[in-house]
Amino acid sequence: MNARSYIAIEERYGARNYHPLNVVLTRGDGVWVWDVEGKKYLDCLAAYSAVNQGHCHPRLVKVMVEQACRLALTSRAFRNDQLPLLEKELCELIGYEMMLPMNSGAEAVETAIKMARKWGYTVKGVAADQAEIIVCEGNFHGRTVTIITFSSVEKYRDGFGPFTPGFKRIPYGDADALAAAITSNTVAFLVEPIQGEGGVIVPPAGYLQRVREICTARNVLFIADEIQSGLGRTGKMLACEHEGVRPDVVILGKALSGGMYPVSAVLADREVLGVFKPGDHGSTYGGNPLGCAVAREALRIIVDEKLCQRAAELGNYLMAEVRKIQSPHVDFYRGKGLWIGIVLKEEAGGARRFCEALMEKGILAKETHGNVIRLSPPLVITREEIDWAVERLRDVLTMP
Repeated sequence: MNARSYIAIEERYGARNYHPLNVVLTRGDGVWVWDVEGKKYLDCLAAYSAVNQGHCHPRLVKVMVEQACRLALTSRAFRNDQLPLLEKELCELIGYEMMLPMNSGAEAVETAIKMARKWGYTVKGVAADQAEIIVCEGNFHGRTVTIITFSSVEKYRDGFGPFTPGFKRIPYGDADALAAAITSNTVAFLVEPIQGEGGVIVPPAGYLQRVREICTARNVLFIADEIQSGLGRTGKMLACEHEGVRPDVVILGKALSGGMYPVSAVLADREVLGVFKPGDHGSTYGGNPLGCAVAREALRIIVDEKLCQRAAELGNYLMAEVRKIQSPHVDFYRGKGLWIGIVLKEEAGGARRFCEALMEKGILAKETHGNVIRLSPPLVITREEIDWAVERLRDVLTMP
């Protein structure tokens, strides 16, 4: 079957909740993917940073096959021999006392919300059902009804009400707005250290430090959603490390399994995550031995292959090279590590046409918020592969 046949079947039977580029992929290896007709592409999205370790990393494939042949799922009704080791290794790597495993990033965000509310009632002493969580304009934390409640993108909310109460939005990157928004009922501030879906928006220098100071002073949990920004993408294990801050809660996902299997986690110290008691929260697949074995190896790869350092060095190189492109369409570039947003001028006609042109030249990237092209290749990319990509980026960004 050719690409047109697959697309026709999907258009006939699939719910149309996505608008993908019309490429039908069948194989991946490192930073490269191939379509069903044999054309090769450089992946500059990395499944929204889920594939930081590269497509089908042989170590991940080996571990996944071995564990799948041995034991895949027990549910949390019984213990397994992989979850305790993932709990220990992840807590020691990231620096927290406890973790709670889930599957998708949205599930982990929902877990953090439930945890923060329960902490507010049982530890902080907020009156029953009065807990409030502060979030930011332009946020993206997932697609559940509760999460889209506090989205500022109307498209994500339209037609899905009624919504969940208990959230307040403030401008992103404005620490003074956070200080002003906190009340005696505020239990947490949920924030992305860098807004990925928002267009790779980096907050002002010192912002996260001020957030840490304010949350500490006002007894409010600082929750960092590091689902996209964490595990090497920005040149550090966590993006918060760029400002030397330690959130009360960290949410991880995506690259936690190297793109092989849905694995997410919430990490915090015992005083916070310990509010959960048996029966309070759960997931049939969360903490399953297959996912845990894969996640353990995914973490080892990040450390062994020095992917954080690679992202820092190669990210600086990529940013320097794209900034040399004299494009009539580009307003400015922004980002950190191997995570760059190319922000187009309003008159450029939107980012979609540029992503489609890049696809024709063998580069897969995806637009966000209409006018931003994201570049987030797997962290295993080489300088030579970056040079190859920049040549094609230059051709596309300078087209009429």
